[in-house]
Amino acid sequence: MQKRILLLYTGGTIGMKQDPVTLALKPFNFNQILEEVPELKKFGCEIDTYSFDPLIDSSDMQPEFWVRLAGMIQENYSKYDGFVVLHGTDTMSYTASALSFMFENLAKPVVLTGSQLPIGMLRTDGKENLISSIEIASSTDAEGNPVVPEVCIYFDAHLYRGNRTTKYNAENFRAFRSANFPVLADVGIHIKFNPNNILLPDSFTAPLKVSVNLDTRVAVLRIFPGITPEVMDAVLGMEGLRGVVLETFGSGNAPTAEWFVERIKKAVRRGLLVLNVTQCQAGKVDMDAYATGIALKNEGVISGYDSTIEAAITKMFYILGQTDDLHKAKELLNSNLRGEISI
Repeated sequence: MQKRILLLYTGGTIGMKQDPVTLALKPFNFNQILEEVPELKKFGCEIDTYSFDPLIDSSDMQPEFWVRLAGMIQENYSKYDGFVVLHGTDTMSYTASALSFMFENLAKPVVLTGSQLPIGMLRTDGKENLISSIEIASSTDAEGNPVVPEVCIYFDAHLYRGNRTTKYNAENFRAFRSANFPVLADVGIHIKFNPNNILLPDSFTAPLKVSVNLDTRVAVLRIFPGITPEVMDAVLGMEGLRGVVLETFGSGNAPTAEWFVERIKKAVRRGLLVLNVTQCQAGKVDMDAYATGIALKNEGVISGYDSTIEAAITKMFYILGQTDDLHKAKELLNSNLRGEISI
């Protein structure tokens, strides 16, 4: 049976083409994608397209749009075998992470991709990214099940788990990196899937559940040499705040000054969730390694292990949207929900 793929265009560089007169970049009618990428006609699958209106620059991405995007996938879930989401690169890792938490029992591929150069430019990376994403989204195993039934990002010949990625380069075609988890597939002459790295559902027939309640009353506090009590108070004292992602040094270390530790202690005691993630691009938080980390652990700070900042923020949005029970929220934060951390 012919596979059906839904191509969802949210905005971003990939959907631009250059005006031949002014040379300015402008969006093209995405319903005419086959004219821009005629290679898609050679696929042995049916490809439908949907373009959001209005299109958005990914720098303007908001959780409300994640809800719209998740809803569109849920609405069409039974009609298609896989989904490819075209998205601006700046916040693609945030969107991929958010969707991974919002979807429960996901058993079909949701592949996000984009480009560094518009698809209408001669040297674009967009065509290869799009073509390979569609091939990945339509790939099945010997039993006919999707090979990669999770939310992922495809970019520059690599398929990554979405909630493990970070955009690390604004100029190279290899814009994304997954420092703490191996790739799901390498793409060259052949697509080489790495099945041991792919997250499989408990059941391929369980109904998809979508959680749309996201509580964004979360702040990020990045510590630095010279941070002052006033900065701490401004962040931790925000009205209505429910959670803080604390970006620490090295393996989860922070200042041991009494004023710093005391402020963390008071924040936790008044019911604030504090999640510790490292500022390092690779490695993990280990709050048992040094006295500075032990001090945070003793005050009730939760380890983010090897989480990316994108996954940490969106995971907290998701969990706080599911429960008001502080104990339950801490338990979920400390758990591997969608392959986002290694414990």
